[in-house]
Amino acid sequence: MISINKPAPSFENITSYTKGEFTKTSLSSYKGGWVVLFFYPRDFTFICPTEIKGFQKHEADFAALNAKVIGASTDSEWSHKAWFEKDLPEVAYPILADTTQKVSRDYGVLNEDDGSSDRGLFIIDPEGVVKYALVSAGSVGRSVKEVLRVLTALQSGELCPMEWEPGEKTLGKA
Repeated sequence: MISINKPAPSFENITSYTKGEFTKTSLSSYKGGWVVLFFYPRDFTFICPTEIKGFQKHEADFAALNAKVIGASTDSEWSHKAWFEKDLPEVAYPILADTTQKVSRDYGVLNEDDGSSDRGLFIIDPEGVVKYALVSAGSVGRSVKEVLRVLTALQSGELCPMEWEPGEKTLGKA
């Protein structure tokens, strides 16, 4: 079970697909910056590409917040390659091929019934600590704008009320 303000489960040398290439991705290589790690159920589905494209569309916004996006599913790197080259060629961030299901299990998003990942999202701070976790039904897509809002709020170090937006007044120091 993931706990807020506790170290994120580490993953090392997981094969990932990034813009036509297979690479090895490790959480430890992102230390010093923020990480937005999101899990999606399956390649070649209906809701998942809307989210995947949404994260890519806001890549510059994440970069401005010193954050890197990593996607993950239990599909293979070959499945990722076939799908991304066909339908998502613009996506430039790594997509983990969690074929052993270990990363999904460690983050508490593995659907044990069918071996897919549930729709999970984790914001990890520069020290490798989980600061935000959200797991939802696979039938509902996430809001990338909300992820950016939460990331900005976390980075502010302030108490941010409900519906707070960047630039608005906070409630003071956390």
